[in-house]
Amino acid sequence: MVDGARSGSPARFAAPELLRGLDPEAVGSLLAATADVTFVLDGGGTILDAAIAEADLAGSMGSEWIGKRLVDTVTIESRAKIEELIRDSSPRLSARGRQVNHPSARGADIPIRYRALRFGEDGRIVAVGRDLRQMAALQQRLVEAQQEMEREYTRIRNAEKRYRLLYQLASEAVLILDSGTARIVEANPAAAILLGVEPKKLAGRDFEDLFADSSRQTTRSFLAATRVAPRVDRVHAQLGHDHGDVLMTGSSYRQDGVAHLVVLLSRLGDASLAASADDANILRLVEAIPEALVVVAEDGRIMTANAAFLDLVQATTVVQARGESIERWIGRPGVDIDVLFSNLRAHGSVRIFSTVARGELGTVEDVEIVAASAVGGATPIYGLAIRATGWRGGRERLGGRELPRTVEQFTELVGRVPMKNLVRETTDLIERLCIEAALELTRENRASAAEMLGLSRQAFYVKLRRYGLADGGDGDGQER
Repeated sequence: MVDGARSGSPARFAAPELLRGLDPEAVGSLLAATADVTFVLDGGGTILDAAIAEADLAGSMGSEWIGKRLVDTVTIESRAKIEELIRDSSPRLSARGRQVNHPSARGADIPIRYRALRFGEDGRIVAVGRDLRQMAALQQRLVEAQQEMEREYTRIRNAEKRYRLLYQLASEAVLILDSGTARIVEANPAAAILLGVEPKKLAGRDFEDLFADSSRQTTRSFLAATRVAPRVDRVHAQLGHDHGDVLMTGSSYRQDGVAHLVVLLSRLGDASLAASADDANILRLVEAIPEALVVVAEDGRIMTANAAFLDLVQATTVVQARGESIERWIGRPGVDIDVLFSNLRAHGSVRIFSTVARGELGTVEDVEIVAASAVGGATPIYGLAIRATGWRGGRERLGGRELPRTVEQFTELVGRVPMKNLVRETTDLIERLCIEAALELTRENRASAAEMLGLSRQAFYVKLRRYGLADGGDGDGQER
């Protein structure tokens, strides 16, 4: 062959006359074997004959082709491409293909890329097509993965902003140390004020150099304990240069494989003042955090909430929400909040409690709640952090197939449908998904799929017929 592939055009034989001895049947067999879809058309585009290589593709595209116009077998947006394909066809196979979509009775459209060749005195056309479903599936998975990465990146960036804001606004001095060298990596503005040094000049200094000689041994012991203990609280030490006495609190963490220490310094004589300033800063932070936060009394009535909660429930002011039952906006009445509060009373905290939020204007949104209880006076109070799940809520997926019911839909059926019916429906669903996944992994090899699932062949075939998956008969289903 000539190297036509290098120039982007179809490769052609140097001596095509050598193929003149091929009879029509041989040419037809060759086309059917090398292309996924082959159509023979008359000059006007009507299908005279068709050959589809794979049974699965034929089942998706249908079987009644003869006598139809090719343009009538594609989706509406692809009709113009078929008309161009027929109009531009010539005795030489066109280098440019047209990607069109055929509607499928099984669901999603089937993408096929066609090229055409006109032959014979009567102007007949051969259209050869390549199945692009696998490529389309890969492209879709790539898009979904990219979107997931973007959502995760946004979530991490938002969390970083929140913690950075907390770090900068905290009235307590915070120092980040390298665990190995005990040198300061970063310091917040409060630490710079306490030590009388600019934050940038603190970076790189030895932590022990901040303290008077009389407290050096105490500081070394504090650092050693912080490296091995989850938390070390309220160790007294004296700062150098007459900066006064402080209480040190420390903990350790790892980032990018490197151990760090977080040290909080509180001036010993100003503990109550620092506490009140901290409280004010915390209140400002709670108001600024983009996630919905609400404090609820033991009887379920709202004590206070931040602006994000008001946005979630579409309330105008916190005065409108204060004193109202949390059930007015969060959870299904009489069910979710009772379950949440009973878990808080039993365990003190709850992580990832899924429910719904209802807005004043009628909107309903899936949310997740993280909650904790604390003693406020004689009775406990509950703090709820509520996050809209948005793109993650709604439908759960298994193996790329959508479940016909969500967990919430199943829960809503409790009391209206016998439990054995719900269990049977769920069991049937899981069995069918497992069988389909096993067939897909073994490329329709039923013997291997039965072995993978731990079933005998007879039991496997019974389940195939039960779920309408036995289209290929009861054979062993060897690989195609």
